[in-house]
Amino acid sequence: MYVGRFVVVGPEIAAYRVSSRSFPNRKIVERDSALTVAPTEEAPETDNPYISYNAVRTTGDGSAAVVGNGSHVDPITEKLELGYPARDALAESLLALDYEKDDYDTPRIAGVLGEDASYIGTVRKDALLVREVTEPTLVATYETDSPEAFEFDAETAEEAASAAYDLDFEHAVCAAGVARTDAGFEFAIENGN
Repeated sequence: MYVGRFVVVGPEIAAYRVSSRSFPNRKIVERDSALTVAPTEEAPETDNPYISYNAVRTTGDGSAAVVGNGSHVDPITEKLELGYPARDALAESLLALDYEKDDYDTPRIAGVLGEDASYIGTVRKDALLVREVTEPTLVATYETDSPEAFEFDAETAEEAASAAYDLDFEHAVCAAGVARTDAGFEFAIENGN
């Protein structure tokens, strides 16, 4: 089954995977304390604004981590840094940026690992949904475009990235994992090499 890009958020761990039929020549790179989706060297040039973006960021004080499938990751992070509650930062940013105005009306999806609670959300052409997470929860751009409980046993960022990449959904391109540890958040990347 093809679900497109997806986010899995558990109370202490999150993962994001790029799955793509149209633009498979992408990878995740670490840049300026963020994980960024970027074209590979072999990728054809494009002016598509949805190809490259920060997929994982943490707040400057290290209190929260944000994962998502587009440019909305940055304003969510910035609102958290301004003191917004995680739920509000997620909902306001998704609503403001709305779904992607591409040929598929692609939903924006995101999650926040917060200090007190974690959340997952999506904005589609027909709805804005934000849910508090008490167990691993998945939302995808297609098919599973409403947050739903999902079995996800990863405990480390590396396990989260690998598990997301290896899930039985079609067209895996790359994945990122983030986990809360005693020392802060750890990141991991799986580019399928």
